[in-house]
Amino acid sequence: MDFILPMLVDGLAASALIFFIAVGLTLVFSVLRVLNVAHGSFYAIGAYVAVVIGGFVMSAGASPWLSFPILILSAALVAALLGPAIERTFIRFTYGKPEAVQILVTFALFLIFEDLQKLIFGVQAYYQDAAVSVLGISDIGGIIYLNYQLLLIALAVVVVVALRVMLHHTRLGKMITAVVADPEVSATLGIDTRRVYAAAFTIGVFLAALGGALASPNSGVAPGLGAEAIVLGFAVAAIGGLGQIEGAALAAIIVGIARVVAIYQMPQLEPVAPYLVMLAVLLVRPYGLFGAATARRI
Repeated sequence: MDFILPMLVDGLAASALIFFIAVGLTLVFSVLRVLNVAHGSFYAIGAYVAVVIGGFVMSAGASPWLSFPILILSAALVAALLGPAIERTFIRFTYGKPEAVQILVTFALFLIFEDLQKLIFGVQAYYQDAAVSVLGISDIGGIIYLNYQLLLIALAVVVVVALRVMLHHTRLGKMITAVVADPEVSATLGIDTRRVYAAAFTIGVFLAALGGALASPNSGVAPGLGAEAIVLGFAVAAIGGLGQIEGAALAAIIVGIARVVAIYQMPQLEPVAPYLVMLAVLLVRPYGLFGAATARRI
């Protein structure tokens, strides 16, 4: 029984990073009704930007504590530059189109971003672990943990609370909720749905980039990061139910713990553990844990 606490802490730390990927993906889908394969690229770009800016600032002799605001600001920079631009130039033209068209367009974007990352950053791996080093370690139940892992868990909780507050207690959140319920009625009531779509997409880009930036001190950054992120993000979003923020949070916890249990008990199953969970859930609940069948308008 001594392994339960370490397994739980490891699982929650893994869940936090998975949650950042999935919650942005599910927010974009719930508002725009677009399956955004390029979401994984924003995760990778956030990681690259955080490592490059962090490395530049640290090499200039700045305090390692500055690495934390750099992680957040890097994600905000990626969202501010790419969110509105990509939504207006590519994503907007997929609204109302069949899912196959949306996937093809966003997959093309993903491939373009992958090549641009290799062109700009090369194929070598980047490391910038100042944030991990400065926080040190903790002893929990006789097991040594990086304090950075515990910080990730706390930040995931903060993001869940912030999203709920934003959606239910801010003007933007109420407009997003109205557009999700019925975009046509919202437009007749005076809500600028195009701005709401752009805002929701930019928030989704920020969450993806934030996940990448926060993951970079733990694991380094190399080509292929975006592909791994988007596959895992879709699996978690499907388990929770597409468009369900609470579902994404619960699914991330389940998948994170499942991966850690596999590592502890049967390491060879760790790569497929998320997809075995997805298969088991979708066989019982085809629309995910929090999803439900909806009428399709034609």
